Amino acid sequence: MAPLRTLLATALLLGSAAVTAHDYHGGGLHIDHPWSRPLPPVATTGVAYLNITNKGEAEDVLLSAESPIADKVEIHTHIKDGDMMKMRQLDELAIPAGGEQTLAPGGHHLMLMGLKRVPAVGERFPLTLHFKQAGTVEVEVAVDAEPEQQQGEQHHHH
Repeated sequence: MAPLRTLLATALLLGSAAVTAHDYHGGGLHIDHPWSRPLPPVATTGVAYLNITNKGEAEDVLLSAESPIADKVEIHTHIKDGDMMKMRQLDELAIPAGGEQTLAPGGHHLMLMGLKRVPAVGERFPLTLHFKQAGTVEVEVAVDAEPEQQQGEQHHHH
């Protein structure tokens, strides 16, 4: 009886670890913790953030993205124009060999345009990323700003 309980407990722990794991792989790319901020129920645009590490020996390029919760997804960045920060759409985003691209607040990000529904805190929604070398990579974006805000604050203190 005890071995059965141990086996069951181990299976439950491994199962919950798989549920909380939030990283994805495609080709030589490692995509870590896709997330989005919570939005008001009337929002028509949203944003998704993630980190892409290229462990391969050749550059890869994020060509586009799509999600069933939005009419379209665009790759954006922020640029400084005089004293103002402005968003600008990018046609693609290169991920250098052995390097990374961080999509985060204030920098590169994915804009979800024409939201069909607004996901609530704790939900996840699908996002499909299209890369030049790695091809199509399916990820789930977690709607939860708190952990990222705390992590970002910790990084600013270093």
